[in-house]
Amino acid sequence: MKNLLNPWAGVACMLIAAAFTAAPVKAQDAAVLTVGEESVSLADFEHIFLKNNRDSVITEAALDEYMELFINFKLKVQAAEALGMDTVETFQKELAGYRTQLARPYLTNNELLDELVRQAWERKQEEVRALHILVSCSAQANPADTLKAWKRANAMRTRILNGEDFEAVALSKAGSDDPSVRDNGGDLGWFSAFQMVYPFEEAAYTTAVGDLSPIVRTRYGYHFLEVTGRRDARGEIRAAHIMIRTKEGADDATLKAAEERINSIHDLLGKGIPWEELALKMSEDASTASKAGELPWFGTGKMVEEFENAAFGLTEDGQISAPFKTSYGWHIVKRLEYRAPATFEASKRELQKKVSRDSRSELTRASFLENLKAEYNYTANATAIKSLKRIAAKQDSVFFPGHPLENVPSKTAAATLLTIGDESATVADFVDYLNIVKIRNAEAGFNTVIDEQLTSWSDKLLLDYEDARLEAKHDDFRLLMEEYHDGILLFELTDEKVWSKAVKDTAGLEGYHAAHVGDFMWSTRAEVDIFTCADEKAVKAARKAVKKGKDLVAFQRDYNAENGNSITLTSGRFSEGDNTWGDKVLADAAAGTLSEKAPVFAAYEGGGDETVLVHVGAVRLPEPKTLAEARGQVIAAYQDHLEAEWIEALRAGTIVEVNRALLQTLAD
Repeated sequence: MKNLLNPWAGVACMLIAAAFTAAPVKAQDAAVLTVGEESVSLADFEHIFLKNNRDSVITEAALDEYMELFINFKLKVQAAEALGMDTVETFQKELAGYRTQLARPYLTNNELLDELVRQAWERKQEEVRALHILVSCSAQANPADTLKAWKRANAMRTRILNGEDFEAVALSKAGSDDPSVRDNGGDLGWFSAFQMVYPFEEAAYTTAVGDLSPIVRTRYGYHFLEVTGRRDARGEIRAAHIMIRTKEGADDATLKAAEERINSIHDLLGKGIPWEELALKMSEDASTASKAGELPWFGTGKMVEEFENAAFGLTEDGQISAPFKTSYGWHIVKRLEYRAPATFEASKRELQKKVSRDSRSELTRASFLENLKAEYNYTANATAIKSLKRIAAKQDSVFFPGHPLENVPSKTAAATLLTIGDESATVADFVDYLNIVKIRNAEAGFNTVIDEQLTSWSDKLLLDYEDARLEAKHDDFRLLMEEYHDGILLFELTDEKVWSKAVKDTAGLEGYHAAHVGDFMWSTRAEVDIFTCADEKAVKAARKAVKKGKDLVAFQRDYNAENGNSITLTSGRFSEGDNTWGDKVLADAAAGTLSEKAPVFAAYEGGGDETVLVHVGAVRLPEPKTLAEARGQVIAAYQDHLEAEWIEALRAGTIVEVNRALLQTLAD
């Protein structure tokens, strides 16, 4: 049997076998294009065409046009492959990196993922309140300690079911291990989806109000809870507050003074004193006072309950609450903005990210692995596993750093441990894995370690086995990988043959410009100095400066220094559309209304009291651009020229056949 440690083994054989399977050729499987020795099926071409022309009407002309572009694309990719560019290590590493990312959506249970996203949204529409008891237990605890923790949790749950008060049990000796229980008696307040670990959230949302949940296990230990309330989600609010602090243990006089002060602030607000002024001068929340008391957006569970109730009790933006007290002091809150819970479509993408990062994503992974086990007839050799555990039991400190699992008899080592599809792995393969993987819970005992590591290892082999078959199982993934493969090659070779060459080939660029100089022309241009003058005095000064041939930049600087920025100067050569006043000069020149005397002046109203005086140095007729002036345009044109030559050469050396009749069956 093939070895599972080589996940790519067998793919080539499988594809070759598929190629020789005798079956009628469907129209979608027939070749619509052959470039050299490579054929493209009608189905693949249609997929690629529709991906790049989603909103277009499929016509015969559109298909023919795209086919020509696709042929050029294939010719370039084949040229890159002929040069061995697809065998270069940097290319293979880059493509492998993309493949890892692109494969992820195919290695999970997407149907379950969609269900969990919908479930999360539905739960975000509701808030739950619950009492809670925790018995701490490490995820790596040994079976004896785990059982002890569960029994303790079950004993407390039984006491409550028998009528004892939840809070009294939580606070009793050897009661809840949650340190906050001393302050809240186990009351968690209101919460919604993603605010608790998923197993706890699941218990909260599947337990009726007034009932006790079953005992649930999380990474923190064993929990159970009593659901005490449900309500519609409140959404989120942006608010500001003014606060007068009170310290814990303050005497009655101090507390009374704080209350009187917050009431006086509220009275001032009622008399029209601006909120911003009072927040800045009187709020004792230093972090928000300078920002008019503004707080970040918040929803349920972000603030103390009294503050949330006061804020969400306001029904209009700008509304101000009565003074109220929290454990931090006295507050007045002002509603700035409110947003209701988001619709499913608006929140779907963000929820998908949260679900993929949340512990509930393990459900999709576990479900996917179970499906793979069924699909590939996964089997594990229980006898071999027992033998391995007996061997491990005889070794002292096995699985601790520097203590590999040794002395496995050759017969046991050679035994098949796992079978996945047509491939298998031996006990020796698993031992090799155990001796290199980092064991984090060696103290849990050899039975636990072997079971957990066998699960991790077999899960990895299942995913690797599936990963190696993605191209054969999923046409869309195969085509996506081909797109990335071809795209990387095309970029590298086109850069070498066209883009960079056009920039670096100085002689070729100069020769192309000289041969096509008529393609890079200036249109008619006005060579002008434009003075925007604040008054008639400035107009006269500008005329005089031009007539005397002064340095106009120096003139503008000196004149403005004495007359308060009365003149703005713009000089240049402007084609039509470059400058408003240049356009006017060109229009006057075309109409023959410009004076032929030198220097030529044209005066225009500038808007308001300004006058625009334009000195026309020349109206230049169309003339060729120098290479320096047209460099960007010349490079772009030279690149097109190089690419056209390259494609012509590729087509001349490769047989290309298009099944036009088959192609046109795609037309609408």
